[in-house]
Amino acid sequence: MVKNLIISDSFKKSLAEFVSAAAYAPVISIPAFAIINYYLLSFNDFIIVTLLCVIFAGILPILLVLYWIESKKSNGKKIAIDIPVREERNFPLVMVIFSYLVGVIALYLINAPLITTVLMFCYFSNTLLVFFINLRWKISIHAMGVAGPIAALIYVFGPIGSVFGLIIPLVMWSRVYLGRHTYFQVISGVLLGLVSTAIQIVYFIKIPLI
Repeated sequence: MVKNLIISDSFKKSLAEFVSAAAYAPVISIPAFAIINYYLLSFNDFIIVTLLCVIFAGILPILLVLYWIESKKSNGKKIAIDIPVREERNFPLVMVIFSYLVGVIALYLINAPLITTVLMFCYFSNTLLVFFINLRWKISIHAMGVAGPIAALIYVFGPIGSVFGLIIPLVMWSRVYLGRHTYFQVISGVLLGLVSTAIQIVYFIKIPLI
């Protein structure tokens, strides 16, 4: 029985770590943008627009954070990619905010679908909001980073888009299980991500898509 308990705990930890890594905000942005763009665009336009989304919302933020982490390692400091210490998150957040802002400009210049550009803007504005919150309190960026794109998917696909929301409880559990956040921090992240993104979509897009 003790052996089974150990295996169970080991499995839960592995699952939590996998979910946490897969739900990293820049990572989750890739399928979110790809799904929306594939639905709205022809193949050639889909490739161009999605490539920009992947670069500025996915690859570049990850590379910037990894570069910052490696610079800290050279000083003998070990930091996980999710940067669990609140006080250490400020500078990486600034770098990621800059990447999202460049992404918004790039999408606007190539006349990408409005919802795609607005979602990229939400990544920028929501992360800027997180930056200011993080000065005083540690909100769950994972929870917020999953909830925001799901609000956009619901806008595009209607009730069917809410199916994607089924991953939210799993992400919340993983962050709490790994000791990265409290329940209040993950719930706050989900609510802020959904509400903030929904408000911005309603403000920037006057006519419903569906």
